[in-house]
Amino acid sequence: MALSPFHLAIPVHDLPAARQFYGETFGLSEGRSSEQWVDFDFYGHQLVIHEHPQTPSQASAHTNPVDGHDVPVPHFGIVLSWPEWEALAERLKGFGTQFVIEPYVRFQGQPGEQATMFLLDPCGNALEFKAFKDMGQLFAK
Repeated sequence: MALSPFHLAIPVHDLPAARQFYGETFGLSEGRSSEQWVDFDFYGHQLVIHEHPQTPSQASAHTNPVDGHDVPVPHFGIVLSWPEWEALAERLKGFGTQFVIEPYVRFQGQPGEQATMFLLDPCGNALEFKAFKDMGQLFAK
């Protein structure tokens, strides 16, 4: 099934730091930009960082328990192939990334088994990157 690219615009209170993070740490290609916003190619999707005062969720993230971990809410991310996820985890470790939830496999042996990791961008936006060995398990109950 071919997916349509999504468009996601998020607030960042430090545009230069966020631009460096998404561009250099993740290696995302930059598209259009202005003094207040920057477009990135986020794995084929359009991610836009907009300069904005710090939000309450960026200052202090709420969490919900999932598989024994405190998952930050709100968060966003992408589902990668298993090899892409492993390569990204290694890249992020190489950049000295501080993870909210270190890369690991959750729901082991259960429907929806997945690799996941959580981190914050420099402005406190939470991101999750995950992978399934069987993409048919994406919505498994």
